[in-house]
Amino acid sequence: MAKGVYIDGAWHDGAGDRFEKTDPATGEISWQGEAATVAQVHDAVTSARTAQVGWAHRPQHDRTRILEQYAEELARRAPAIADAISCDMGKTGWEALAEAGAMKAKVAISIKAQVERAGTEMAEAAFGSNHLTHRPHGVMAVLGPFNFPGHLPNGHIVPALLAGNSCVFKPSELAPSVAVIMVEAFEAAGLPEGLLNVVQGGRTTGAALLDSDINGLLFTGSAQTGLYFHKHFAGRPEVILALEMGGNNPLIIWDPADIEAAADIAAQSAFLTTGQRCSCARRVMLPEGRWGDQVVEAFVARAKGLVIGSCDEEEAFMGPLVSERAAQNAVDFQTMLSKAGGKPLRRLKRLDRGGGFVSAGIVDVTDAHHIPDEELFGPVMQIIRVNSFDAAIARANDTRYGLSGGLVSDDDALWLQAHREMKAGILNRNRPTAGASGAMPFGGPGLSGNFRPGAYYAADYCAWPQASQVSDEAERMGAIGFPK
Repeated sequence: MAKGVYIDGAWHDGAGDRFEKTDPATGEISWQGEAATVAQVHDAVTSARTAQVGWAHRPQHDRTRILEQYAEELARRAPAIADAISCDMGKTGWEALAEAGAMKAKVAISIKAQVERAGTEMAEAAFGSNHLTHRPHGVMAVLGPFNFPGHLPNGHIVPALLAGNSCVFKPSELAPSVAVIMVEAFEAAGLPEGLLNVVQGGRTTGAALLDSDINGLLFTGSAQTGLYFHKHFAGRPEVILALEMGGNNPLIIWDPADIEAAADIAAQSAFLTTGQRCSCARRVMLPEGRWGDQVVEAFVARAKGLVIGSCDEEEAFMGPLVSERAAQNAVDFQTMLSKAGGKPLRRLKRLDRGGGFVSAGIVDVTDAHHIPDEELFGPVMQIIRVNSFDAAIARANDTRYGLSGGLVSDDDALWLQAHREMKAGILNRNRPTAGASGAMPFGGPGLSGNFRPGAYYAADYCAWPQASQVSDEAERMGAIGFPK
């Protein structure tokens, strides 16, 4: 039994409901324990509140030094981090190791961003000087997702701590194990007690955290959950919200010379992480006619040839979905597309090895009607055939979301038009939609977030700016109308 609460530098048993997570590849239990209660969540926030005051007053170089050491501790624990990720949510071994590496890299990126976007500046003025500094918000609640259970919450926690905040971290109940290793790394790096507290659990634990005395909520997850959080904090502008809520992402493929390369990019966009990335392409727009047919044929061939396996199978490109429920949701979504008039070109099926294993699916929805504008977290791609590039742009933008998108084309003029007209915070050319740089902002308009992009711009929502005019001594203003 794992301990579900970490407060003031010590792990404690949760006193709430028991829950467990099973490995979607093997069915074995990867984590089990009790969730944090409402009282334990409030204790975690109180601890974070107390610790934050001294942390905010420490020199920036002290905070930076501890985070740099944390990066080194993460590197030492990379294999353990990868194992925890794979056992909880089924990620392939090579990709789980890549996630562990991204966690370490995030520290240096965050330090650079903090200096550039939330540092200090001074400029001489006639009266003395103008100063710009940045102040922490206080206690930040971090709600982690299951698809990148280490990297994404780490991308909130690191810049928040750098800025002088403290954090209370609730991992996803679908991937709780990596939090323990993150805590070990912070302890080894010398992070003072109380600055990072952890509360394991599901919806009840999360609700208790929202109702606690927090100064900010940093969230990555579904649009439905993010909209609930946005409504929950309506009328409370003093609580900073950073919401990243996914997308129904489009990929346009338009007459590139290399059809096989286009199919590769489409497959990477749709099926990387078994479709469980918020930046995965969900819809691909192709021209009508023989050339588009050839791209579809090559794309279907990629889907048929994908190697699917567990984390210890080196050649596997796709692992299982996070749970059996997620696998059934993917099947149900495909069925819905078919009932709406979609034509399956390659059916997603649950595999006979059980758990969350599914094959990749492709459905032509050109003639379908009333398809919901929803994000399915799974390996299902919708094909849409159009008669012009303008029509492709229109279909790409026909969504409430705006996280990522892409164009595969050799034509510079088409890229300029797409870059100007497509509604996506991450817009790639001749690259998979799922590719994003941690040294750039991550986010998008519409239901994809609340204009608080993460990654390099996380520094912006972890501190607030304070502008000051400074003179060494008080002087008479001499304004018109003042007595002389």
